Amino acid sequence: MERVRTGRDVPARMIVRMDIDPHDAIELCRQSHRRLLETAGRVDDATARQPSGLPGWTVGHVLTHLARNAEGHTRRLKGALQGNDVPRYPGGSEQRDREIEDGAARSAGELLRDLEESIQVLEDVWARSEQAGWPNAELMGDDRFPTTGSPSRRLREVEVHHVDLGLGYQVTDWPDAYVEWDLPSTLARVPGRLVGDKDAQRLLGWLTGRTSTPEGVALRPWM
Repeated sequence: MERVRTGRDVPARMIVRMDIDPHDAIELCRQSHRRLLETAGRVDDATARQPSGLPGWTVGHVLTHLARNAEGHTRRLKGALQGNDVPRYPGGSEQRDREIEDGAARSAGELLRDLEESIQVLEDVWARSEQAGWPNAELMGDDRFPTTGSPSRRLREVEVHHVDLGLGYQVTDWPDAYVEWDLPSTLARVPGRLVGDKDAQRLLGWLTGRTSTPEGVALRPWM
């Protein structure tokens, strides 16, 4: 299992990142994709321009990001199938940000077609990777997870950003199977996100029922 590096004085050996079988993650993500596309299919041009749940981003930004994220996973996995170590974004965060900004103002129809096509290509390359036995899974391409972790990371991306669209999909709509995987994974990263000097004590006190709330605990942004 992959160890997690933390930003506090917490031994890394004490925190283990949970992961999910890639086949199971693919099946969950296919369902997540269908739900996302159903929501995106209801977006009109006016809705695409309205603010999303993410500061500074419209609905168009979020939909574009989800398409480019799928494209990035596809790029890395196609490279691995050929034995090449290819990053999801060869131009780094600048490429990622530029592509999102460039695509955000498109019409609702263009946004939907882009999302549909990028999802279909990604699901096809997942199938090819499974059939080939996930060759060259150790090629990281600037990521911190092997290629077998692509489906689970995409699953998280789709479920979280579906909520960010602000179009009716809520955290309570998240599938149990997704939450069963991602809740332990996210909790494992909490020690590295604590900000205050005594936040670890406050959080542990709440978790063990010694305080009624985790009042005063602050977390660094989720990454």
